[in-house]
Amino acid sequence: MLTQVLTWFRRLTGRFTGAADRAAPASARAPVFTADFESVTQWVAGRSWAYPNGGPTNPGDNKLDHLVADPSYSRTGTFRATRRPDGKWNAGLLTTEGSDEGFMVRTGDVLESRVRLPAEIGAWPAIWTWRDGGNEIDVFEYHPDNADLLELSNHVKGGSRYYRDRSIAPGGWVDLKVEFGSRSVVWWVNGARVFADRRGVGRNWRAYLIVNLSVCAGRYHPAPDPAVSQMSYEVEYLRVHRP
Repeated sequence: MLTQVLTWFRRLTGRFTGAADRAAPASARAPVFTADFESVTQWVAGRSWAYPNGGPTNPGDNKLDHLVADPSYSRTGTFRATRRPDGKWNAGLLTTEGSDEGFMVRTGDVLESRVRLPAEIGAWPAIWTWRDGGNEIDVFEYHPDNADLLELSNHVKGGSRYYRDRSIAPGGWVDLKVEFGSRSVVWWVNGARVFADRRGVGRNWRAYLIVNLSVCAGRYHPAPDPAVSQMSYEVEYLRVHRP
């Protein structure tokens, strides 16, 4: 009888332990991807198929960008843009699309990042996803003319939020976290859960990562002041956890 009780107890506690393990938050697990912006196997610099013909420009999206592969524009983790004589801006972009590793985020993944927002009007920083002409989730977009606002968007199944908070400011640091759920994409900002779109990405979604600094051309947000010749924002870290 005692043996049967011990066997039952082991099975029961093992069942509870397994449930606890399954419920562990993604951030408690080792990441499946940790960004090394210097890595030429993780990231491709200066081109993206999210831009017409892979770049270097995208005027149809009201951008002044002219993407460059120069490592000083992206591979330090500080994404820069500088004014060109022709009125466009040399700008930094990194993507996992086309890289040797070809990393893609997928349904259920959790992305975490910490960024320092730009201060210059006209700056348009973003962390986002892209594959095959779509699959876009915007971890964040920011425009300093809306100083306290982050744009959080699901372009896969629709849903977005303009999130305002006093902790968001030009030149300030922001902690970001996004769970790419099949039924809901969920955003956290500075540790607070701020938006769940209840749309999700579906069960089989996957997409490449893009980190970049664009420059506004003036249609939706002001273009840079003529006296401004450079701008930047910083990504301290970016990592992805997987269930």
